[in-house]
Amino acid sequence: MAKKNIRLVSWNVNGLRAAVKKDFFASVENLDPDILLLQETKLQEDQRTEEMISLPGYTSHWAYSTVKKGYSGVAAYTRLSPKTVSPGMGIQRFDQEGRILELDLGDFVLFNIYFPNGQMSEERLQYKLDFYQDFFDHTDRLRDQGRSLIITGDFNTAHNEIDLKNPKPNSKRSGFLPMERQVLDKILANGYVDTFRHFNPETVKYSWWSYRFNARANNAGWRLDYFFATQDIIDKGWITNTFIDNEIHGSDHCPVGLELTI
Repeated sequence: MAKKNIRLVSWNVNGLRAAVKKDFFASVENLDPDILLLQETKLQEDQRTEEMISLPGYTSHWAYSTVKKGYSGVAAYTRLSPKTVSPGMGIQRFDQEGRILELDLGDFVLFNIYFPNGQMSEERLQYKLDFYQDFFDHTDRLRDQGRSLIITGDFNTAHNEIDLKNPKPNSKRSGFLPMERQVLDKILANGYVDTFRHFNPETVKYSWWSYRFNARANNAGWRLDYFFATQDIIDKGWITNTFIDNEIHGSDHCPVGLELTI
């Protein structure tokens, strides 16, 4: 059987309309993904342009927030043909914010997730923690059925001190709270792998920078964007490369990627 090479790229664009004005389409051409996963599109269905919907060579799939305009939203552009695409995980409380796309690609199930930000209030922090719990309960059920899983997107949490420039001053800020970091500890202990860190244990690289304080120029960033995979994908040797592309601008996040040979 012929081997398949698949290049996956995930990018929080912080508003697709804004990104389009900042060379988004040229960046996608340079990235050349087989599947592009976007978070924080901030679009409703009727706000998409034909250019956004019909990227040449790709089929697009979308999930939208139904509770607030200009908020959240995820999209996937794929050259491959998923067996199914599902927006959400069957829990209205979470699905209504348009944070999830589940693509069944046969060899594996791919999730594009925009995990909640917990900085606004205690209520939103709890919402974020509940989202993690219910989402990974959902993926556990699929894994227990024998499915291989890849989970990507903006996790809105830096895991360890290596994953952000200033860990000490941020240790009481949502995104690097002990309780959030412990959730990631638990997920990884439960058989999921942070692919970038697995293959680059000592590499200091970030995927998000505040627009304030000249943070990107000073590389005062956070690694918030991940590709997690189930352990079996590591064991099968499918992963040939994992990367963070700091050279691409157009958002406060940069693209992250995973390359597979199946």
